[in-house]
Amino acid sequence: MRSTTKRWRRRTLAVATSTLAAGAFLVAAHPQAGGAAPPAVPEVADQVPQLAEAGVTGGPASVSGGGTSTSADRSVCAPGAHWLRVRFTELSLRGNDSVTLTGSSAGSYTLTSRHWPGKAFHTRAFEGDCVRVSAALSDPASRFAIDAYQAGDRPLAAATTTVAAVGDVCGSSCNQTAPLIKNMNPQALILAGDNAYSSGTLSEYKNNYDPYYGQFKAITYPTPGNHEYNTSGASGYFDYFGARAGERGKGYYSFDVGDWHFVALNSNITRSTGSAQETWLKNDLAASTKPCTAAFFHHPRFSRGSHGDDTSVRPFFQALYDAKADLVVVGHDHNYQRYAPSRPDGTRDDANGVRELLIGTGGRGYYNFDQSSAAVQEAGNTNTFGVGKLTLSATDYRSDFVPVSGRTFTDTATGKCKKAVSSPAFSVGTTPSSVSVKPGGTASVTVNVGSTGGFTAATALSVSGLPSGVTGTISPSSVTPPANSTATATLTLTASDTASGSAAATVTGTSGSTTQTAKVTVSVGAAGGEAFADDFETDKGWRLNAAGADTATAGKWERGDPEQTTSTYSNQIKQRGDTTSGANCLVTGRLAGSEYGVNDLDGGASSMASPAFTVPAGGKLTFSYTFAHGDNATSADYLRIRVLDGTTPTTVFEKTGSATEVAGVWQNATADLSSFAGRSVRLLVEAADASTASLWESAVDDIRVTA
Repeated sequence: MRSTTKRWRRRTLAVATSTLAAGAFLVAAHPQAGGAAPPAVPEVADQVPQLAEAGVTGGPASVSGGGTSTSADRSVCAPGAHWLRVRFTELSLRGNDSVTLTGSSAGSYTLTSRHWPGKAFHTRAFEGDCVRVSAALSDPASRFAIDAYQAGDRPLAAATTTVAAVGDVCGSSCNQTAPLIKNMNPQALILAGDNAYSSGTLSEYKNNYDPYYGQFKAITYPTPGNHEYNTSGASGYFDYFGARAGERGKGYYSFDVGDWHFVALNSNITRSTGSAQETWLKNDLAASTKPCTAAFFHHPRFSRGSHGDDTSVRPFFQALYDAKADLVVVGHDHNYQRYAPSRPDGTRDDANGVRELLIGTGGRGYYNFDQSSAAVQEAGNTNTFGVGKLTLSATDYRSDFVPVSGRTFTDTATGKCKKAVSSPAFSVGTTPSSVSVKPGGTASVTVNVGSTGGFTAATALSVSGLPSGVTGTISPSSVTPPANSTATATLTLTASDTASGSAAATVTGTSGSTTQTAKVTVSVGAAGGEAFADDFETDKGWRLNAAGADTATAGKWERGDPEQTTSTYSNQIKQRGDTTSGANCLVTGRLAGSEYGVNDLDGGASSMASPAFTVPAGGKLTFSYTFAHGDNATSADYLRIRVLDGTTPTTVFEKTGSATEVAGVWQNATADLSSFAGRSVRLLVEAADASTASLWESAVDDIRVTA
C-alpha cells in the first residue's frame, strides 16, 4: 500500500546499464493483472504521443538488439490479454535490415528504416497475448529497443476510442457545443481552426474560449484558422495552447489515438508541393505504423459553403491520398458537410479516396450552401450547431454529427481503414513459447491459429526441428478458425528415455499455398525424477493472479531482471539486483524507480501460479528466495509458497514481516511435497503488503521439484 506514512526520502537511483555486443538480443516481459492501472513507464524526450483506449493496461518490457541478429526470436507477453502494442524507444535500421512483429493470434508487421527514425513510438496492436519480435539485422550499426507495452482486456475489434471534432468555435454560441463534448467524454478533442473570434488574441482565448472549452485543454489538439492569423504570427494561439500547438511558427505535428494516426496541419502557412510542411507530412505518413489515418486543418479542400473549394490545400490532400489516409476534418465554412471518399481532384473513389468532414459548427454564425464543389457532398446542414463524434477502432470508424440541444439534424457515416488487414490471412502462435520435457515424459503446448480479414479456411499443422529423441503430435492436425477469431490445437511432446538437448522447433501452418510459422523452444530436462524445474530464464507459463483475487496495486510479481534498490533510511539493500542463476527470477516490481519505495509491493496480495505438474513419490521442493522490509512492516506481510491441489491451497513455506529493518539476502529453502505424490498440482508463489502500508520486496529463483 502507498501511504504518506512511509518513511523514506526521495532520491535519484543510479541504475547500472550494460552495452550490448554486436548481435545481442535480450527480452524480459512484465505483465500486469487485468483491470489494474498501468504502471508508470519512463517518458522519453522525443516520442509520438500515444493515447490508449479506455481500460487498457500496460507496463515495462525489455527487448533490444543490435549488430547482426537473424535467429533469436523473442516475445513480449501479457498473459490473458486480447491484444498488445509495444513501444520502441530506438529503431535505427540501416539498409534492408528489418524487425518483424507478429501477434500470437493474428497480425504481423515489418518495420524498416523509414519507421520513425530518431523517435520513440507505439506500434499498431497485434491480436493475442504475446508479440513475437524477429530481427533480421546485417549492418553492425542497426539497433532497436522496446521498453513498454499496452494490453487490451477485450477483443481488438471492440477496443474503441472516441475523438470529438469541431471547428469555428467561440463565437457567441460555443456555450451550447461545449456540453456535447463533456457528454462524449472523448480521449481527444481536435480543433479545425478559428477557435477564438475574431482575431485569436490571447485575451480572446482567455475571455471567449477558455470559459467554455478550457475544461478540455488537457485533451485538446488544436490547429489554427485564418482568424488566429489576424494576430501577428498567431501569437495568441501559440501562447494559449503552448507546446500542444506544435512548434511556434509551424503549428503542424502528429499523435496517435489507439490504432489511429492523427496529423494536425497548418493551412495558413506555406503548403505548396515541396514546401517544408508538405515534405514533413509525407515523411510523417511514411513513418507511421498505424493501420488508420486522419488529418485535420482549417481550410477545406471541398466545400459548397461561401468559401467554396480551396485548391491551395490540394498538396495536403494528395499526400494523404497517396498514403491511403481515411479521414480529413476541416472547418472555415460555418456549416456541416460530409463528402464521399474522394481523390484530390474531387473524383469519387470509394476504394482509395479520403473522406472529408467539414464541421464548422462550433458556435459562430451560419453560412449557406451557395457554391458548387468538385466532390460529391453526401450530407449537409446550414442551421445547426454541433460537434462531430468519431468512434474509432483498429479497422474502421463511425462518424456522428451530434446537434446542440433543441436541434434535430444528425448524420452518421461509417468506413473501413484502408491499411487495416483487408485480405484473408492467418497467423500461427504457440503458448508457452518454451517448454521442458524430461526423458520418458511428456509436455504440451497450445498452438493458436488466428484469422484476419475474414479468413476461414482449413489450416494443416505440423512440427519440425525437435531435439533428439523427442516426437511431436498435433491434435487436431487441421483447424479452421472462425472469421477474425482464433482456433487452437494441442502439440504433445513425448521424450524417449534417451532424449537429450534443446532446439527451437518450428510449428508450421499451411493453407493452400500460404504457410505461417511459429517457434517453440523445447528442452529435455534432467532425468532422475525431476517433475518440475524453472530458472525463469524463459516463460514456462506462470500466470499472474490466476484466481482473480489479488488486491495489490503496485509492485506485483513479474518474471524479469531485478534492479537493485538501497534504502536511504537504513542503508540496506532491499531489492537485490542479482539472481542465483542467469538473469531473471520472479520478483515483486523488478524496476528500481525514482526512489527505493517505488515499485515495491503495495496495496495487498499478489500471486503467481505455476503450470500444473505431477508430484513424484517422495516429492521435494527446493528453491532460492530473498525478502526484505522496513521497520514499518507487520506480521500481516508475507512471502509464501503454497501447493494448489485443485482449488485447495496448502502452505509449505512462509516468511512474515516484523517491526525490524531486514535486508535482502538470497537464501535456500526446501519443502516436503511427499503428501501430494501422484497428484497434479500447481505452485502458488504469493507476497503481501497487508494491513498498514509498508515497504516489502521479495523474489524467488531456481524452483525444482524432484523425487
